[in-house]
Amino acid sequence: MNPQEIQQKDKHINAFIAVDTEGKGEPTGEGKLSGRTIAIKSNINVEGLLTCCASKTLENYVAPYDAHVIERIRKEGGRIVGMANMDEFACGASGETSAYGPTQNPAAPGRIPGGSSSGSTAAVAAGMADLALGSDTGGSIRNPASHCGVVGFKPTYGVVSRYGLVDMAMSLDQIGPLAHTVEDAALLLSVVAGHDNRDETSLKLDKSFYQFHDKLNPDLSCLKIGYAKEFDGLIADEGIREVINSAVERMQDAGAELVKVDLPNLTKALPTYYLNVYVEFFSATRKFDGRRYGHKIEDVCGEEVLRRILLGSYISSKEYAGRYYRKALKARSLIRKEILAALSGVDVLVGPTVPKLPHKLSEPITDPRVMYAYDVFTVPVNLAGLPAGVVPAGKVGGVPTGLQVIGKPLADQTVLDVMLGFQKISRNI
Repeated sequence: MNPQEIQQKDKHINAFIAVDTEGKGEPTGEGKLSGRTIAIKSNINVEGLLTCCASKTLENYVAPYDAHVIERIRKEGGRIVGMANMDEFACGASGETSAYGPTQNPAAPGRIPGGSSSGSTAAVAAGMADLALGSDTGGSIRNPASHCGVVGFKPTYGVVSRYGLVDMAMSLDQIGPLAHTVEDAALLLSVVAGHDNRDETSLKLDKSFYQFHDKLNPDLSCLKIGYAKEFDGLIADEGIREVINSAVERMQDAGAELVKVDLPNLTKALPTYYLNVYVEFFSATRKFDGRRYGHKIEDVCGEEVLRRILLGSYISSKEYAGRYYRKALKARSLIRKEILAALSGVDVLVGPTVPKLPHKLSEPITDPRVMYAYDVFTVPVNLAGLPAGVVPAGKVGGVPTGLQVIGKPLADQTVLDVMLGFQKISRNI
């Protein structure tokens, strides 16, 4: 699809903030991604293109350099078609907080696509890009992948460089792929993953570790898959419960062994996550003071961004740090320990991605606590720095919902393998 066709189709979806009509996103070489088009979440720097984080704060910021992941995409022949819409500064789970307007869900018209990687996901779901990059702080790739019926993957923390990413919370964020198939997601991940000296969190691993696409194995036999009973208690939609239970049964039919595990502190993950996010986001936004570039963030940002800044300032103050933030750090350690214990006797955990179906754009949610509830199954992964992916599992009343697969640290390949195995058995029905 050429830029003009993308612009025409996007009038109904609003997946892009900026479509590349001047060749700024052209590749610098040929390789694994030759002939593929890629949409980039607008918090990842692409030289010559608007990298505004869907905020008026950076409405005139044209990136002067490429992020590490963009350098790798260009070298492998990938063509960047534009900068995708998103929740403003990644603050949101619906795609509605963008200063450039909400994004439509191509798979369920009239409903939210999920967020914060709303535009990247919608661009893939609508066929305007072959692949896309998003960022995942607490489910921002996996949530919209589930809502839009595509594949999304969040790598182990440190597997993909964050150089050139505008962080929301530096200890949680990871860049990851979105695609129609697990094979394509693994291909893009194989390209963008790898050590980067410019990112202190970047892991230096053996080169064979990053060959995700070449090593894919869909065999589910002899695998142990864990399922926590706490999942069922937090699913708000009976249709989602039926889809996920059916998915687990199909995996058992394919030879996987189901093991029941416990996550007794699962409900603590959501407040723990947001307390961490508020403080880290407040710290990250102090550079947006209007002096060096852009506008002062507090003067132009939306309601959700301002809420997180104010709460982060309050929580991190000397008077309240011990009461809230330090306790959240302790709870984070507890949750990581708990989820690792649940993984110790299995190869992966499987379960729901979201507790409820995406709401209608005509019925916006005004209570932030209700909106935050979308993240209940995804945030533990980021708190523990684990790999996790989402693959379409079925539909509820015509609306997609995805199966989440969670792995041990650095077991990214295993997660992708299980996702591919499930994709194959699902397509044989």
